[in-house]
Amino acid sequence: MEQTTSTSTTSPAFAAARTQSAANMKQFADVFKKENSCTRRVMTALPEGQSEFRPHPSSKTAREVASIFSLGKGGMAAALTNNWQWPPQFPPTPATYADVVAAFDATTQAVEQALANTPSARLLETVPFFTGPKQMADVRVIDILWFMLMDSIHHRGQLSVYVRMTGGKVPSIYGPSGDEPWV
Repeated sequence: MEQTTSTSTTSPAFAAARTQSAANMKQFADVFKKENSCTRRVMTALPEGQSEFRPHPSSKTAREVASIFSLGKGGMAAALTNNWQWPPQFPPTPATYADVVAAFDATTQAVEQALANTPSARLLETVPFFTGPKQMADVRVIDILWFMLMDSIHHRGQLSVYVRMTGGKVPSIYGPSGDEPWV
């Protein structure tokens, strides 16, 4: 005899999972808002006329690095709204730094809107994503969100070095910087 298991939407386990998803959604939204604001400050600290700076011939330009933020946020919004596509179809890098900043602002709004309008249960659903070199698996949406946010933090650090190398003033990120002390 074959045994089947079913999770009722009224079961205590389901209710607990739903409550945890709502808490995860709020936690992510709070951290996203803080980190995204900091990233925008770093982006706008790049001195005018330095968007094509690259510290090494094999490095991306500052404009290309800054455009990565919008790609990640586009992925976040797509995962939240069930518009995920893998492999992704990335748009071309915007032609100007002003366009990069505009895309950053637009994708920020898209993520904030998706966070406000997406049921928290969506966080536990899965989408295909890479899990290692040439490896794919289904990954929970909440894990995609955190991955994309951590990736943007990584690239923000990269861009902050570009800001310093081009003579810009690096803003405070997690504490005082040489250009923005807390005293």
